[in-house]
Amino acid sequence: MEAKPIVASRQRTVVVQGVPTEVVCMAFSNSILVVVTQYGKMGTLVYVDPDVVNNDVGRPVLTTKVLLGQDEPLIHVCAKNLVSFVSEEAGNKPVLLAIALKDKTMEGIKALQEVIQSCQVW
Repeated sequence: MEAKPIVASRQRTVVVQGVPTEVVCMAFSNSILVVVTQYGKMGTLVYVDPDVVNNDVGRPVLTTKVLLGQDEPLIHVCAKNLVSFVSEEAGNKPVLLAIALKDKTMEGIKALQEVIQSCQVW
């Protein structure tokens, strides 16, 4: 009988907008870890937490908090755009995102969303 791994994970290396990019997704019992790097480093760590609030839209409000690294507005925007669907599809679990990007354009972010989706472990 083959043992199931404790932590489910998937990894992909692709070229996004001409930049080699590594994506790793890991599912833990209480959260999801997503690493997206174009530098080979973990970069800035951002905690994306879905606040389930009774609102008209019925979707949770995502709050972001930079745990390590540069705390700048563009990081928060990139984090929400990259992993909001991950949290939602995983049953509103929080997501820890490690992000180190050279290309932070909207086209690059959309391409990265597809790569993250292809590494689905949630």
